[in-house]
Amino acid sequence: MEMEAAATSPLSLQENHQTPQISSPKPFKKSFVASLMEAAALRTPSFKEDTYFISHLKKSERRALQELKDKLMSAHGPDSMWGIPLLGNADERADVILLKFLRARDFKVQDSLTMLLKCLGWRKEFGADVVLEEELGFKELEGVVAYMHGYDREGHPVCYNAYGVFKDKEMYERIFGNDEKLKKFLRWRVQVLERGIKFKPGGVNSIIQVTDLKDMPKRELREASNHILSLFQETRKIFVNVPWYFSLLYSVFSPFLTQRTKSKFVISKEGNAAETLYKFIRPEDIPVQYGGLSRPNDKLNGPPKPASEFTVKGGEKVNIQIEGIEAGATITWDIVVGGWELEYSAEFVPNAEGSYTVAVEKQRHVAADEEAIHNSYIAGEAGKLVLSVDNTASRKRKVAAYRYIVRKSAASII
Repeated sequence: MEMEAAATSPLSLQENHQTPQISSPKPFKKSFVASLMEAAALRTPSFKEDTYFISHLKKSERRALQELKDKLMSAHGPDSMWGIPLLGNADERADVILLKFLRARDFKVQDSLTMLLKCLGWRKEFGADVVLEEELGFKELEGVVAYMHGYDREGHPVCYNAYGVFKDKEMYERIFGNDEKLKKFLRWRVQVLERGIKFKPGGVNSIIQVTDLKDMPKRELREASNHILSLFQETRKIFVNVPWYFSLLYSVFSPFLTQRTKSKFVISKEGNAAETLYKFIRPEDIPVQYGGLSRPNDKLNGPPKPASEFTVKGGEKVNIQIEGIEAGATITWDIVVGGWELEYSAEFVPNAEGSYTVAVEKQRHVAADEEAIHNSYIAGEAGKLVLSVDNTASRKRKVAAYRYIVRKSAASII
């Protein structure tokens, strides 16, 4: 028998209000780079899915859709994308695809047609329709460089990209050593994305891309920034661990992007990955290396257990009390604080008077780059577990999450 912490768990998070008073920091003049980072900061709490029901479109949008179909027939003729015929049938998924191109170009039909024809031409030349059937290798890169992992709060599949491993010269040469290797890597990269693409008028029709720029070689970083304008504009993009010079580059080409396209970008400076990602993705679906609770082997145990979220303000200590633990029960927990840099401890407090508190995990400083803590404890007697995160030495507010399971002993169940 198990008890699980849900997102709406009524467990008590007791803040220690006896923390020392902290004076406000002195005003400072923002640097140019700081201003750029602020300008590129998060603007919306979530990526909302556009409607793809024809009945929900404005008259002008419906006219644009029909005009695009007519122009495609005249300029190119019948064709398909992702195995879906774009013309001459009643497949509602075709309208979803065409509307994506229209929205990417603000319903300017000629511009949308140009973009669509270029995409069709590229897919034919690249052989994108058969890439899913290919065995391309790159086992060493799976789950490291580019991989689909979970969903955001709106149900969009999430693709993570991290290229820091290519700082290693041997790895770089092995993957990008010649044109043939580079082409094979690009096919693998497209293969990863193609797996996450689905189309349904009333469903989710786009993916989220989270790109980690930490330790990315500058050459690749420059190439990535130069290609941002050519990326498919309907894909939502979150850049984490962003160095200041990337923000500078973004500010240069940002004026050439439409407002709709800019709304698809989120820029998060180095060290703020968890704070940014929590706004879009639940902690139990975020990989541990980005301040979440999801580990590679978690899927073997079924859907992720829901986590409870909380914040730790600057100058505060938060105690999470998990009560009602019976003698012989095993409690297992995960806890994480984005950007840690605080003190953490765990103790078991028996209910019986005269019993001693057990230091399950002695207080220690948790470094910024540490992943979520996972631990368990078998209760020798009835009591409660208290998890403490002490942020009194910091002024920074931090996002956090935890979850737990209590398994009763076999003897108590009988």
